[in-house]
Amino acid sequence: MKESVAIESKGYKWFVLLNVMIATFMAVLDSTVVNVGLPTIMGTLGTDINTAEWILTGYMLSLAGVLPVAGWCADKFGYKAIFIISIFVFTSGSFMCGNSTHIEELIFWRIYQGIGCGGIMPVGMAIVTNVFPLNQRGVALGFWAVASAASVSFGPAIGGYLVDNLNWNYIFYVNVPIGALAIFITSTIQREFKNPAVGKFDIPGFITSVIFLPVFLYGLTEVNSSTNAQGWNSPIVMGSMFIAFISFVLFIYFELNSKNPLMNLRLFSDRNFTLANLVVFIFGVGMFGSTFLVPLYLQNSLGYSAFDSGLFFVPVGIMQGIASPFVGQWSQKVNPKYFIIFGLVLLSYSFYMNQSFSYLSDRNYIQLSLYLRGLGMGILYSPLMNMSLFSIPQRFMAQASGLTNIIRQIGGSFGVTIMSYLLTKRVAFHTQIYNESLASTGQTYDNVMNKLGEFITHTVSASEALSHTFSKSLISNHISLEAYIEGINDDFYVSTIITVIAIVPALFLSNKKMK
Repeated sequence: MKESVAIESKGYKWFVLLNVMIATFMAVLDSTVVNVGLPTIMGTLGTDINTAEWILTGYMLSLAGVLPVAGWCADKFGYKAIFIISIFVFTSGSFMCGNSTHIEELIFWRIYQGIGCGGIMPVGMAIVTNVFPLNQRGVALGFWAVASAASVSFGPAIGGYLVDNLNWNYIFYVNVPIGALAIFITSTIQREFKNPAVGKFDIPGFITSVIFLPVFLYGLTEVNSSTNAQGWNSPIVMGSMFIAFISFVLFIYFELNSKNPLMNLRLFSDRNFTLANLVVFIFGVGMFGSTFLVPLYLQNSLGYSAFDSGLFFVPVGIMQGIASPFVGQWSQKVNPKYFIIFGLVLLSYSFYMNQSFSYLSDRNYIQLSLYLRGLGMGILYSPLMNMSLFSIPQRFMAQASGLTNIIRQIGGSFGVTIMSYLLTKRVAFHTQIYNESLASTGQTYDNVMNKLGEFITHTVSASEALSHTFSKSLISNHISLEAYIEGINDDFYVSTIITVIAIVPALFLSNKKMK
């Protein structure tokens, strides 16, 4: 097959890129707005956290099950056809989620919706790399990253506004007009592309991948489940990991011995592809694993509302959106590795700034760390994807995109699990340390209790016994607050170390000039 891209007009590729950006924006937006609306959904549908968790878990598992097969389907049936089907499934699923009146109904349609999202991301990336030549691919991937950044940044604010001013149904309805627009543009503008070299469907690879990835991610989600008091030692977690390990070993065996593998693992023989995906995984553990910490800190420690905390992230997306296209263009002239390393350094420093949070942290200080994070993401992502896919033949591009998205999904899920588990443990640790320190203060503690009691008595005219109870409660709440913030700081310390580690494989990326 001739290694070329299908470009008949100068404007065509930019229309296609815009369309992929619209679909990407919609898919990523859904993940952020649903997190904001989850408490309201629980209250409206009358469900507990154990059941409500499946709104997120079911979506993630169905998405993971589709990722391995999305590349083959796109090669076989056409990029345009699979992209339209994926958008339609996601959009119709969003509409049905908004119409749901029972929690079981909502979970079902979230699983259906996840199937669509599992095709949008990898096929969208493959479409972009297909229509743009090598010398413009960095710029194109930079603009593609803008859509993802905008969704992450505006998602919490949009979700908070819709929940506060309308109702939770609109966090799903908001996808419908976006999806309809994407389907219209795809069907009228985008040309079809099929891979004539695609082989037969790899059934053993499909079965083992569908078992491995969802079961592994399910095991990770169960580590921090509210119904699991044993953590990593839970029989469900250990059983899931065992099944995932066996299926993963079989998956590798089948794929390396198949003439037509579902996921071409031999792509990892390409040095840049392997190293770039290693960076994606390590970076995903640190970055996506700590993404949920800032909203927790802002809402639970500083008292911000969901909408107000979401506004913190709007400039982050703007910073990333401005940086990504320019860096994508500059990386055609300067070794992209320098941008990747510089982006990781900025991310590491932003996490380092976050490990000194307190209940008195200044708003400008918090925002500065987020601005650096957005700038680091904008500098890092498009050169990393460009170097990853630079030497991959076009006929393998859909599979390469699928592999990258799988690795990013695993890294992000692993990071969220690790950070959530670590947060719980470190909060308990700091609470114990503070309580032990409090017990040894003796006269100092009594003096604080007496002063607080006197203040409460004179302020609200409470009895001595009630004032004593209030004083003890205030001290206890302050200790809990301090312990919680210290736990978040410990998580950011770990994120700093993990992100610094990601610099190591980035150093070994090929220095070959990408013209």
